[in-house]
Amino acid sequence: MTTWTPERVDNLRRLWDEGLTTAEIGKQIGVSKNSVVGKAHRLELPSRPSPIRRGITRRPAKSVRKTVVKTRSQPRVLPINRTGMCCQWPIGHPGEADFHFCGDPAVESKPYCARHYSIAYIHNKPKVEEDAA
Repeated sequence: MTTWTPERVDNLRRLWDEGLTTAEIGKQIGVSKNSVVGKAHRLELPSRPSPIRRGITRRPAKSVRKTVVKTRSQPRVLPINRTGMCCQWPIGHPGEADFHFCGDPAVESKPYCARHYSIAYIHNKPKVEEDAA
């Protein structure tokens, strides 16, 4: 069975001409928004402006372009111990001056201390076998 019955195609054309969004059309005829977009394209229905950009007017381009000089700021060096011996749990926000890592002794072969390890990793519960009755 095809999704696009002649009745659905007629409804799509009618609703498209009324100016409904693709999502609204999809809800009314029972298909996805993307399905509506694809079918409208295949039917070569007239394109419409993006609903996101409606009401936005572009200024005409100026004939003289300004030269923009971009300066690169120095990357912030964070104190990271790459040996894996200290907890690498971030504390604070990377953009703030007091940002740092926990630094407590790490669990063997893990990047975090015991406290942060328990937060970072989800432990699976053991499966309970059902009794055969």
